[in-house]
Amino acid sequence: MIANDQELNVTLDRIAKFQHQVAHLRNVERNPENYRASVSGFLAEIDRMQLEVREYLSIHPAELAKRDA
Repeated sequence: MIANDQELNVTLDRIAKFQHQVAHLRNVERNPENYRASVSGFLAEIDRMQLEVREYLSIHPAELAKRDA
């Protein structure tokens, strides 16, 4: 789970890099089956990280401070 804004920014950066990689593969891979096999792991990791971001952003900073105290 994301614990602070620094970790949030790192996760958002990772998501962007994974999305760029998927976009690149989408443009260079000619075979649809190979494409799906190549990107499935990236897409699963993007989904997992986006869920972490959503969970972190759903908590107000004051609530985080209470939880960490």
